[in-house]
Amino acid sequence: MNFTEAIQSGFQNYANFKGRAQRSAFWFWNLFAFIVYVVATLLDQYMLDYDGPGPIYGLCALALIIPSLAVGARRLHDIDRTGWWQLLSLTVVGTIVLIVWWVSRGQPGPNRFGPNPLGE
Repeated sequence: MNFTEAIQSGFQNYANFKGRAQRSAFWFWNLFAFIVYVVATLLDQYMLDYDGPGPIYGLCALALIIPSLAVGARRLHDIDRTGWWQLLSLTVVGTIVLIVWWVSRGQPGPNRFGPNPLGE
């Protein structure tokens, strides 16, 4: 999956917490979200004279929070973990564990969350 396909998939599955997402879909979506947040912060700083994130950033964050959680849950489903594990991100150690899981290869073949998105 390339960058454009990952963004399309993220918006097409805006609030879809079912199924599985491959690593490239997850990481390209997060790259897209990061770029949006940086641009929004710059717009807030230079157009609205904020010293950091402002209303444009806030609107972007609101728009991207649900699809980001959804793609994160689908990515965890790919390694046969429930999306509720994302709550680990509320701790420093939990964030490290999540990053390790997010970079891990998905389970080959189907699992309890659906077929392998790579078709293996």
